[in-house]
Amino acid sequence: MTQEQAKVQAPDLVGGYWVKGEPVSMPEQKGKAVLIDFWDYTCVNCIRTLPYVAEWHRRYADKGLVVVGVHAPEFSFGKELDGVSGAIEELGIEYPVVMDNGLSIWQAYSNRYWPAKYLIDKEGYVRYYHFGEGNYGEIEEVVQTLLREIDAEVELPEPMSPVRDSDEPGAACYRVTPELYLGVRRGQIGNPSGVVANSSSAYKDPGVHAENYVYLSGDWRADEEYVMKPYGSETESAVAIRYMSKEVNLVMNPLLGSTCRAYLTQDGAPLAKEDAAEDVKFEDDGSAYVEVDKPRMYRLVDNREIGAHDLTLSTTSPGLALYAFTFVSCVAPD
Repeated sequence: MTQEQAKVQAPDLVGGYWVKGEPVSMPEQKGKAVLIDFWDYTCVNCIRTLPYVAEWHRRYADKGLVVVGVHAPEFSFGKELDGVSGAIEELGIEYPVVMDNGLSIWQAYSNRYWPAKYLIDKEGYVRYYHFGEGNYGEIEEVVQTLLREIDAEVELPEPMSPVRDSDEPGAACYRVTPELYLGVRRGQIGNPSGVVANSSSAYKDPGVHAENYVYLSGDWRADEEYVMKPYGSETESAVAIRYMSKEVNLVMNPLLGSTCRAYLTQDGAPLAKEDAAEDVKFEDDGSAYVEVDKPRMYRLVDNREIGAHDLTLSTTSPGLALYAFTFVSCVAPD
């Protein structure tokens, strides 16, 4: 949306718990520009936009811009203070953040997306919004426009350079497998037998995998938000997907408190080091694995090229809960 189209007063930021910084009251921000960023610390698209939001805060906080992060949890564990506080520290967020566990701020803004950015002018009107990744240059141009409306003589830097090659002009983001959920509420389980809700059950992988589905084998408990390797199950359990992408991520949580381990194979062999993302480790025999020690998004695959692959994650660790696969396929221009 362009800054000329809106004439909507921005709702106040009430109903949440301010986990970082002093509470920000919108009526008290008259005379300033405000950037509101709705995010979740397990959302890959949110994580990819945060370097830009953090830099805009550093560049423009002393020139009249107020940046506010609204953490709107997608999963239940995202409501926990320790997890959000830890993510804020690890991600280097320096601006105020409010935990919107009840989604009251989300609903006040009629928001539906992670991430979502709203720019508010000096009179308190919403002048611009953007959903998802991208448009970083345009967003910063609107920030500068709103700051010049406050002070026509303000000295502003050149818009920041892209932080990744895949954000450069001419970069391409290809069609990828959409986000795949594993819980009963939104799960895309492809097993012909279906899924048994809120109970442990043994599953059999049919052996043929269609894209856009998750296939279970072994013992799993299917809950509203996740499937979990049940307590007392000692045999191997696995999930398999057929996907089209360059990068693969998975939100996981060690629900019983102990660090869990899961092994990764791609196209029938251990995930190659050249295709492994930053959270993957390797044993001496070349086996690829990831250790899950807290609830977050884990980066599993970063293929050398975009393509279609079969990925299997297997585990014998009770308590390992799997929530959602996400995929990224943005590449730098030639």
